[in-house]
Amino acid sequence: MPKKLNQLEATAICGNDISSSCLYVSALAIFYAGQYAWISLLMVAGVLFLFRKIYGEVVGALPLNGGAYNALLNTTKKSTASVAAALTVLSYMATAVLSASEAVKYAHSIWDVIPVFPVTIGLLLVFMGLVILGIGESSKVAVFIFLFHLFSLTLLCSFCVYYLFHNGFDTLVANFKMPVGGSITMALFFGFSAAMLGISGFESSANYVEEQQAGVFPKTLRNMWIVVSIFNPLIAFLALGLLPQEVVNNNQDALLSFLGKTSGGPWLSFLIGIDAALVLSGAVLTSYVGVGGLMERMALDRVLPSFLLKRNKKKSPYLIFILFFTLCTSILLVTHGDLPSLAGVYTIAFLSVMVLFGIGNLLLKFNRRNLPRPERASYLAVFIAIVSVIAALLGNIFLNPEFLITFFEYLVPTLFVVFFMLYHHYILKTVLRFIEYAAPDNNKFFKNWKKITTKKLQQLTGKQFVFFTNNDNVETLNKVMQYIKHNEPTKRLKIVAVLDEGVKVANNLKNDINVLDRMYPEIKIQFVEEPGIFGPEKINELSKRWKIPINFMFIGAPGEQFPYRVQQLGEVRVII
Repeated sequence: MPKKLNQLEATAICGNDISSSCLYVSALAIFYAGQYAWISLLMVAGVLFLFRKIYGEVVGALPLNGGAYNALLNTTKKSTASVAAALTVLSYMATAVLSASEAVKYAHSIWDVIPVFPVTIGLLLVFMGLVILGIGESSKVAVFIFLFHLFSLTLLCSFCVYYLFHNGFDTLVANFKMPVGGSITMALFFGFSAAMLGISGFESSANYVEEQQAGVFPKTLRNMWIVVSIFNPLIAFLALGLLPQEVVNNNQDALLSFLGKTSGGPWLSFLIGIDAALVLSGAVLTSYVGVGGLMERMALDRVLPSFLLKRNKKKSPYLIFILFFTLCTSILLVTHGDLPSLAGVYTIAFLSVMVLFGIGNLLLKFNRRNLPRPERASYLAVFIAIVSVIAALLGNIFLNPEFLITFFEYLVPTLFVVFFMLYHHYILKTVLRFIEYAAPDNNKFFKNWKKITTKKLQQLTGKQFVFFTNNDNVETLNKVMQYIKHNEPTKRLKIVAVLDEGVKVANNLKNDINVLDRMYPEIKIQFVEEPGIFGPEKINELSKRWKIPINFMFIGAPGEQFPYRVQQLGEVRVII
């Protein structure tokens, strides 16, 4: 059994991404909010505080890989969840490519002999190799980078505070006396919108929760919140104390290095440059780990091709990482390394995923209210969090309207692939009808085409699914049939009642199932009375005996008295 990640390892993997935001988000906030940037960054910390409970509730109730995709898959339609998955993959692609490119550019600023474009591809390749070796090996590298980054930020802030007290507060006072373009409210709003980009990585922990030790996930959320709540506003405030706003705006790309040079000298600037290159590289690792957990879950649910599930000796889904590397490299090759347009993809995709996760929380409250969870976010908190992220999304689109066009240029082909996989049984049916009505009867090519298409369709619709019932009534079972009909291309369903010794099914259950069998003639329903006790062992036994994957097995939302957590049942899906 693979080693589970402890608190430090799990935090480091996602923390490198979110903590790397201090390299750019303070400068961005100052550009839009001026002397009120630190307030905008504190507002972001407030929103992130709300999302701690939102994520804690959803992942606590459904502790499976997939983040927003998993939240929506277990609370609504598969197609809606697939949109969240596509947006998350886009966000990870943009994060990986931008972070790798910026990491190499920082290294190039220190050693100008480094060729940026090939080394960027090399960096993506190195981290692909690292995650293929296993998440345990990856976490060791992530921990080193994360701790070095926290040390570097603490050292920088200490020197800046000393410089501020030693040289006086004249610059700070002058910056606070500067007039704000427009109203203070609008300055705070646009500063907040830009600063919301600094919480990328917060959603990543939910995408590899199954690799974490019990109880670690909420601690990763807390740790990330602490890091960004302290360092991002503090760095913005110190920058305003040391440098005139005009100087800050002219040094946006390397503000922390410039602060290091101002407060401590060239050696501190050099150290911050090394740290920037390392932590941005760590953000690349975050993307690989996050996308690995997500795409594996998508492949299990047949949203992506099943061949991606192949594992190596280290139990790593290596084909997923190779595919992700190929996609990232193709973006670099197509854009020739000129990546500003990717910022729009990252911005809209990431913020959209946060909104969808908030919606997933609301759906969990409405549709799966009986599902046990360790904590609950209030309706007001969820509403404020969703509205805040939507506001930030609209603010970024207003500031950079071209982002929307670029975003759709990347989103449309991504959704095409996802929805092709999701609905390709309809495509196969259409192809068959075309051959039957339009193709010549004696044409050998069309006969072979029909044979191949028919075989593929039979393989697809012949997959059997299982629903475990606990004496459900006909209304509940009808909801199950509706879910199967609209979300899974199958013609076969087992409805299974696991019965302890001496227990019998309700008298009306068999009659109800017969009624459903007549209502849904396109789906063959088989009712099975299985002796034993329902739990992980019975599920695994039935999966092996019937050769049905566990992720093809469904249950209704269990109540508080249910003796197992959902994650203990494996990939069993909660559908009602």
